[in-house]
Order: sequence, then C-alpha cells, then structure tokens
Amino acid sequence: MNNEKINQIREKIDRIDKEFLKLLNERVLLIEQIAEIKKSSKLSYYDPAREKIIIERLKKINTGPLKSEDLEEIIYTIIKVCRNLEKPIKVAYLGPEGTFSHLAALETFGKKAEILPTRNIEEVFNLVEKKIVDYGIVPIENSIEGIVTHTIDMFIESDLKIIAENLLRVHLYLLSNEKNIKNIKKIYSLSQPLAQCKLYIEENFPDVEIIETESTSAAAKKVRQIKNSAAIASSVAAELYDLNILAEKIEDNPHNFTRFLVISTEFGKETGNDKTSILFTIKDKIGALHDILVPFKKYNINLTKIESRPTKKKPWEYIFFVDFEGYFTQQDVQNTLKELEENAIFIKILGSYPKI
Repeated sequence: MNNEKINQIREKIDRIDKEFLKLLNERVLLIEQIAEIKKSSKLSYYDPAREKIIIERLKKINTGPLKSEDLEEIIYTIIKVCRNLEKPIKVAYLGPEGTFSHLAALETFGKKAEILPTRNIEEVFNLVEKKIVDYGIVPIENSIEGIVTHTIDMFIESDLKIIAENLLRVHLYLLSNEKNIKNIKKIYSLSQPLAQCKLYIEENFPDVEIIETESTSAAAKKVRQIKNSAAIASSVAAELYDLNILAEKIEDNPHNFTRFLVISTEFGKETGNDKTSILFTIKDKIGALHDILVPFKKYNINLTKIESRPTKKKPWEYIFFVDFEGYFTQQDVQNTLKELEENAIFIKILGSYPKI
C-alpha cells in the first residue's frame, strides 16, 4: 500500500520535472536571443545587478515551503549555467588552481567559465585592464586575518571598478595520499591556514613537523610525492590533486569568511540595494578624520567598513578604504562625496555593486 502511494507521488514529480525541463529550455532559447543582441551591441554578458534583482524578486513572491536561501542557490545555479551559454566568460584569479581564490571564481562564475590562474594580484588587474579577460576576482579581506593590503594598493593605481562581491565561507581540510591519519608526520600549508588550524594541530598532531608553503595548492601538490605527509587546503584541492580527505572543516573558528571582489573596466548597474566602496586620504590636521566622517551622519549614510593603511608615498600619511550603503549616483551619496572632497587630499570611487 505504501509503495503504491509513493509511486503515485513520484508520477506527479515526474510530470513536474518534465514541465520544469520544458520551461528551462524555453528560458535558454530566450537567453540565446539576448546573447545575439548583446554580441551585436557589445554589451556585457555578466550583469550582477540584474541577477540580484531576479533573485530578490523571486524571494519576495516565494510562499514556501522552499526556504529563501535554498531558492537563491537554485536560481543562482540556473543563472550561472545560462550566463555561460551566452558566451563563456574569461575570468582571472589569484592562482594556482585549488586555492580559495579559485573556489571563489568557480562559485561566482560557474564551471563553464574560462577561469585563468595568475601569479599575483597585480597580474589579475593587468589582465582585466588589457581586456585579455572579461573580469577579475581578488580577495579583499578575511574575517580573521583582516584586510588584503596588496589589493588595496592595486586599487590606488588602477582605474578598474568593483561590480560585485562574494563572501566565501572558508573550510579547511586535511588532505593526504595516506588513508590513516595516524601515519601523518609532516603537515604542509600556507601560513594563514596553519594559523587558522592552530588548535586542531596542537590537539591532534603535537609532534608533527609543520612546513610552510607559498599556497595551499602548493602544499597539496607536495604531499602527493611525500609519504606520511598531509596538506591543509580546500576541498577543490582534494579533487584536483586526487588526495584523500582525512579530516573535514578543521578550522578553529567556524565563522571564517573571505570576501572577494569582482573587478571590471566599467561601473556596475544600480539595484536599489547596493554598496559603494571608496578610497580617500585626509589632510594632516587636528580633527581631520572626524570632519571627513561627519557627512555620512549628516546625510544618513550607513558606513559598513573603514580601514586605514600607510600610503607608502609620504611618512605618516594614510589612505582609508571605506564601504557604505547606497549607489554612487544617488543624491544623498553625491552630497556626501561632495563634502568629503572638501576635507580630502584624494578621493576615488571604486565602484557600486549589489549588497549581499
């Protein structure tokens, strides 16, 4: 009786799947039409603002039982697949393969995109500036380790714009050719992941040799050749280098995120729920930082981040990296920026992009 009831329900599911497939293919045909128009008009194939609007609209009309976060994951997967049907997007990221930058690029652009590793962050910027790739993706900060200073330095010199961001939850894995965790005598990884797994290592491997590498991916490559060794790296590295996962999610802090920025030669579009990033330096006078922050309060602009670092051009001169809510063309934002200019030596809009 129960089997009969299950079969009846499955028949309904099969009918829904058939209709779903039909609608998906109809969507692809429409996407192909848009692709032709974009090709002739030289328009961008990646539109994070439009994608955000689609997802938010569907979340608003969703009545369940499908949860909003699950709906977002499903729709975003469909969007990524359709996006690369229009034209495979070329993306540069900080390599090598198997790093968290690689994982962020895959998560943002999908497996169908042409994803190119680079030697450093500067090369990511150069490839985008020269239009050898369509976009770049660079790390800007980690919730534990803080700001990525080299990315800030590149924004000072570059005219590239931020058009999207991705918040990647960082999970670390113990990878090895060995099948038994008791055989591990050496652990390889980048300094930051080693620091992020310090308590795990001390508790489980008090006597092993710890060896730093230039990247988590380099660590994974090394342990393929070395007996009784393990690497701390991403799950992608396990797949790429055919390694066993001896332990999962070994990071000490479960709230470990890295924020990545997508960079382009053009500004992104407004969604109505955006964030803007700017850089500025201030005049060397008493109360200068206070004065430059007053306009944010005056025009009710919500500051979400402020970070400073030396400019490297003049002793004791600092540049500030600031995130705030709003799109750069909105009137209250324009008023704020205009008053900021009165107290700043230098100010630069890095971009406005959908808030996540």
